[in-house]
Amino acid sequence: MRIKKRYHLKKKYLKKVKEKLGIYSDLLPANAQIEMLETDVEDLILVDGEPLIMILDGEPYPALKGVLQRSLESHYVVVDMGAVKFVAKGADVMSPGIVEADPQIQEGDIVVIIEETHRKPLCIGRALISGDEMVKNQQGKAVKTLHYVGDKIWNLEV
Repeated sequence: MRIKKRYHLKKKYLKKVKEKLGIYSDLLPANAQIEMLETDVEDLILVDGEPLIMILDGEPYPALKGVLQRSLESHYVVVDMGAVKFVAKGADVMSPGIVEADPQIQEGDIVVIIEETHRKPLCIGRALISGDEMVKNQQGKAVKTLHYVGDKIWNLEV
């Protein structure tokens, strides 16, 4: 990953980002050093030097390191242990591997994929179908993976 620019965010832009993050807005505390990191892959928002937020298609989303800092109450999908090795390498999540999904999930929502044993996050993705359909379906893709453990964003050191 090549870094193009690094700069501090203006308060006006930061306020918009906080609004769009919704339940993850607490990842941007008032007293933290918050910077934008423009890269050749994705733009990232660094909070005290850690990549906690990523910008995809102009919209802010929590990165895995940001998700790890809080408890998951909604927008999560639980996969069985057979799917873990594939998801951890960046594969999209297939419906047969899903054990549980938040029923509030709608198509297009950003979701966190967690494994069933330890309930640890594996990746961030975009839902291709609703939460109820994810559990009911026995074939097809359910979540398009955007960011996973071990990718360039996860391994970024600034």
